Amino acid sequence: MPTLKRPDAEIHYEVHGKGFPVLLYAPGGLKSAIDFWGPGPDGPRAWMDPRTALADKFTVIAMDQRNAGKSVADVKPDHGWHTFAADHLALIDHLGFKKFAVMGGCIGGSYCFEAIEQAPDRVACAVLQNPIGLHENRDTWDAAVKGYGETVRARDPKIGDATIQSFGRNMFGPDFVFSVTRDFVKACRTPLLLQPGTDKPHPAKTSDEIAALAPNIDIQKDWRGPEHLQESIRRVRAFLEKNAQ
Repeated sequence: MPTLKRPDAEIHYEVHGKGFPVLLYAPGGLKSAIDFWGPGPDGPRAWMDPRTALADKFTVIAMDQRNAGKSVADVKPDHGWHTFAADHLALIDHLGFKKFAVMGGCIGGSYCFEAIEQAPDRVACAVLQNPIGLHENRDTWDAAVKGYGETVRARDPKIGDATIQSFGRNMFGPDFVFSVTRDFVKACRTPLLLQPGTDKPHPAKTSDEIAALAPNIDIQKDWRGPEHLQESIRRVRAFLEKNAQ
């Protein structure tokens, strides 16, 4: 697997297919890694695998986020969404692309919004699948930060608890989708395709708010599970073919 070497990180990634680039942000919360797109231990996931579903027409770029999968990185008290976005843009630059589309599952929806905020002239469009948000689930994000801390401190015990807590506040201290505000989404003209969430980490309320706020959005309500798989693939492909340019 190729590796992008950053000043404070090594980011593992894969490239599939050829065409307009689509950068994937996998599900899995702070454990977001390439393998979450593929089958799980109990069989196929409830979502499409863009690496195979889209690679005939697009350059599909999958990555392990920093300190997830095979990627490793430092953690500093001021790290947050902007730190991940810097990795994402560095990877796109490394591969020689200017404009690109993004597709994110779970935490990936928030990465999509951060990419749009950081590089609005470069992100052509975004697919938001099962986006996370804050709604009666603060314990979910506290547990995610705790697990992240255990992972990175097992590798580097010098990373203190205060650093992890600061990182956690930067990531999950805000409300809504964490990475951007409601006002940002209300003003966002980037074309969006929303495949809504329905459970505790991916609240229906958050998806409803995104749908109500975003001025340039398509919504596929039924997308999850094998009975909707082919239609989900069709809708995502059609959306990208229209907007990824």
